[in-house]
Amino acid sequence: MKICIYGAGAIGGYMAVMLKRGGADVSIVARGAHLDAIRQNGLKLLVDGTEIIERMPATSKASELGVQDYVIVTLKAHQAWQVAEDMTPLLGKDTAVVTAQNGLPWWYFHGLHPSVADLRLQSVDPDNRQWDAIGPERVIGATVYPATEIIGPGVIKHIYGNQFGLGEPDCSNSERVKRLAAVMEAGGLKTRFYDDIRNDIWVKLWGNLCFNPISALTGATLDIVATDPGTRTLARNMMLEAQAIGEKFGATFRVDVERRIDGAAGVGAHRTSMLQDVDKGRAIELDALLTSVQEMGRLCDVDTPFIDSVLALAQQMGRVRGLYPTFPEVAAVTARPAMAS
Repeated sequence: MKICIYGAGAIGGYMAVMLKRGGADVSIVARGAHLDAIRQNGLKLLVDGTEIIERMPATSKASELGVQDYVIVTLKAHQAWQVAEDMTPLLGKDTAVVTAQNGLPWWYFHGLHPSVADLRLQSVDPDNRQWDAIGPERVIGATVYPATEIIGPGVIKHIYGNQFGLGEPDCSNSERVKRLAAVMEAGGLKTRFYDDIRNDIWVKLWGNLCFNPISALTGATLDIVATDPGTRTLARNMMLEAQAIGEKFGATFRVDVERRIDGAAGVGAHRTSMLQDVDKGRAIELDALLTSVQEMGRLCDVDTPFIDSVLALAQQMGRVRGLYPTFPEVAAVTARPAMAS
């Protein structure tokens, strides 16, 4: 099985090593000093004090790798949008593309009821770049739960977790998902199949859409955001708005809001990914986590005053710091039909 990891950063590098150990023919697309180190020394993974080194083809040009069985995209949403056309040399007739990213995916409406099948999320896929270059029929949806970090060029540290969710946008139990799950399991990655992967995407996004921007704005760690009365209430109201939107489009939430917030509080003094990006001067992943939810709310006529307010503040903060927008701003599409009631 030929698998390309497109974006071999912390999660992508972890997956590459584990999949290679599971017997897959793995190649990676990376860049910069990270790529140079991988080419010279192999990709190094630190797991529970053990050092694992795997060598595999590594390049900055996907065209050098040829057609793959699976392409696993572990870039952030705005980065994936930027390189959509660059992925096409990897795509053959039966190639599947696994979107292992946070936030609402660009293919969200593919496979849903015909009344919404023609809707597009411009906030995560401006001008339908990924929809046209990749095609939603190739997609396998994924949710990512391990925590990993790059501790040096070519070196990934696994912190905790090995769980991944998988599912088809059309809710089918396909052979291609079964094959992917088998090779992941062979490499020590735990998978869970979802009849509708969107439900798990929402549960994970539920916390990210509020905790990430609030922490980026305040500088507070996750435990503080989730327990301070003011920010906890704000997060809860944002989550309730998001739940109403998800349910309007058919999603179900397997936990309630209070349990989800308590779970976040239990993680402890964690600095969210958006707070870390702000501290390091990196572009913030705001559109996939929050703007997309606002856009979906407008499509189905659900008001989002709390989401709107936090998003406006986070956008302004990002612009002032030069961290946002992460792709060219596209005029809001106002002619799209609202979902039938």
